[in-house]
Amino acid sequence: MSELHPPISPPSSPASGEAGPLPGWRVYRRRWAILLLFCLYSMTNAFQWIQYAIINNIVARYWNVSAATVDWLSMVYMVVYVPLIFPATWLIDKKGLRVPILLGSFGTMLAAWIKIGNAIGFLIPPAIVQDSQDLDEIGHDLSIMFYGQAAITSALFIIIIFVFQNEPKLPPSPGQAALKVAEPQSYGASILRLFKNYSFVLLVITYGINVGIFYGISTLLGQIVLAQFPGANEDAGRIGLVIVATGLVGSILCGIWLDKTHRFKITTVLVYILSVAGMLAFTFTLPLGHISVVYITSGLLGFFMTGYLPLGFEFAAEITYPEPEATTSGLLNASAQVFGIVLTITGGSLMSAYDEQACNLLYAATLVLGVILTAIIKEDLRRQRAHETHSDGVKLESTRMRETERN
Repeated sequence: MSELHPPISPPSSPASGEAGPLPGWRVYRRRWAILLLFCLYSMTNAFQWIQYAIINNIVARYWNVSAATVDWLSMVYMVVYVPLIFPATWLIDKKGLRVPILLGSFGTMLAAWIKIGNAIGFLIPPAIVQDSQDLDEIGHDLSIMFYGQAAITSALFIIIIFVFQNEPKLPPSPGQAALKVAEPQSYGASILRLFKNYSFVLLVITYGINVGIFYGISTLLGQIVLAQFPGANEDAGRIGLVIVATGLVGSILCGIWLDKTHRFKITTVLVYILSVAGMLAFTFTLPLGHISVVYITSGLLGFFMTGYLPLGFEFAAEITYPEPEATTSGLLNASAQVFGIVLTITGGSLMSAYDEQACNLLYAATLVLGVILTAIIKEDLRRQRAHETHSDGVKLESTRMRETERN
């Protein structure tokens, strides 16, 4: 683990709400195990969100329903997210992470078992469930996928019970240490303050647009690819995997860049502009008939569009500090679900009335709007100022201790 920073007594400020000296802080290696568990839990949850959309044509034939009906198996995830995010973030605010994670993991496991009776969610369904005219064969393939989900989510739930911690013994940074001693704030008051923050409201909209389009593309991807490449179910799944995999790389690189430069707004605007470029490249290379080119352009789209996700979360944490990050991220995700529903329905309707090109152009135009709104967000880096203030307190305390030792 890293060096332990001792408690300090920073200059008091009535506006800060600090009730006493800051506790020490430390970054624990165990955080990587907790992060891995959370990623695996999120992966199994996202798998169940997207698994039917990527094999839309097969599922529609098996259950004898329309493509739009299958799309709703993805969109219902977004619909229930919006009202449930408020009790979920309230629970995080009151109980910490462990209880909500346990409930969420249990629900994911339960859903997997009931069905028996994101990157992998794109890749595995087309590989397992083959596009066959024999409905019994499709049913057998689906049952294999369902049993596999149930086994994995059950094992993960058991691991989370014994391994996942509510929080580390000491906070990981000066900013988080300050929050530990701050006066408790009511959840409702925090929500009201956030909606009075003009820059945050703009970010909620722009984040919702970007991620909502990602959800729309994810839901409609199978139909978009098959419209140009009939029978390419597995290619559609692999293209979805490329979008997520390159997005993972983009997320990591954007996070490293922010950590080194702290240039939140310019980075967010630039990545948003490049998301527009990626969307246009994907749109205009799709009809060319070369699926290898689509793999490349979808990778560019994923790199920037998915890479935007951590930028939105970090930018929100900066401009809303010291509001709880669970609340701000929850509101961002709620916005993404709302935009995802609207853009999926609208995109699907355009595909039915015209073609996939009309759907993709709508998404590109909407992203341009997102760029414009992002550009007018005020960059008020409150968390960075708090970090600098308390880091200065550490330096003063260290100097005072050395002088005391010499005397």
